[in-house]
Amino acid sequence: MHRRMWTVTAAAIVIAGVVTPAASGTTTAAPCTPGATYGPPLPGQAVAAQLVRGGFAFLEGPTWDRRTGTLLLSNMQNPTGPQGVQPSAMLRYTPPATFETFIPAAGSNGLAISADGTRVLAATHDNRTVSAYSLADRSRTTVAAGYLGRAFNSPNDLTTGQDGTTYFTDPNYQRGNRADEQGGRTSVFRVRDGVVSLVDDTLPQPNGIVLSPDGKTLYVGATGANAIMKYTVFPDGTTGNRTTFANMRTPDGATIDCAGNLYWASYDEGLVHVFAPSGTQLGTISAGRNTTNAAFGGPDGRTLYLTSGVTGAFGLYQTHLNVPGNPY
Repeated sequence: MHRRMWTVTAAAIVIAGVVTPAASGTTTAAPCTPGATYGPPLPGQAVAAQLVRGGFAFLEGPTWDRRTGTLLLSNMQNPTGPQGVQPSAMLRYTPPATFETFIPAAGSNGLAISADGTRVLAATHDNRTVSAYSLADRSRTTVAAGYLGRAFNSPNDLTTGQDGTTYFTDPNYQRGNRADEQGGRTSVFRVRDGVVSLVDDTLPQPNGIVLSPDGKTLYVGATGANAIMKYTVFPDGTTGNRTTFANMRTPDGATIDCAGNLYWASYDEGLVHVFAPSGTQLGTISAGRNTTNAAFGGPDGRTLYLTSGVTGAFGLYQTHLNVPGNPY
């Protein structure tokens, strides 16, 4: 997820290039088959993604809605007002080339479709909460309002399990000029049925976060430590046994495929690094400068969407891979 304050150069949202997706349309079937065997995920060690459309302000948080065959993503703007909060609209992309504003003032960064497919969960920095928007009527509800009576910094990214437990990161990148109620800590939390619990408050600027397909492992990118951390997830949703999974520069957003391979965006490198579940690096995917996030989509779950670019001229990119992914 986006890590720093910036200024948008005025730019219209224009088509900078359009490609026909390798796969488009709708599907309701889950892409991951338990017990399935998959081969190598990448067609080569260094893959280049193709531009779908450019000219956006600053794209973040892509997530695929299987029911409608569309991609939702956040388009963040300049900080405004005395509190220095960044407005953000939720966009909807319908392949091959249709973009529309889905929720004009979503206040969102990271997004994830709920396990039941009826809501889009959102890390919402506008009011420092985790929110849910109904996909039917776009109404907003609060999922997590704060911790121990104190406001979060600026919830940034999230991932949700089949049991309804949602895990989210809380760095301070979008806190702006609002008061620090977390005592200088940047943390990882989980929430279920409105109850918020602490996962870890020792990571410097936790950012991207993703669950393994079986829900037994949680991965968190600590941007301030240039590392990806790995936690065991127990049946009740609690976590433990933290280890360092991999080291990489400026880990931002992430996604995962059905074989458990991780796809982690490096903002500074403009690359997505692909790791096997063992931590072995399998290759990279490039999509220009300043890559912020990635998500799987398409009817077969094998289209990887990436958000990347320069402020005021961000783009959505795509590439078709060999292994389907969880469409966070």
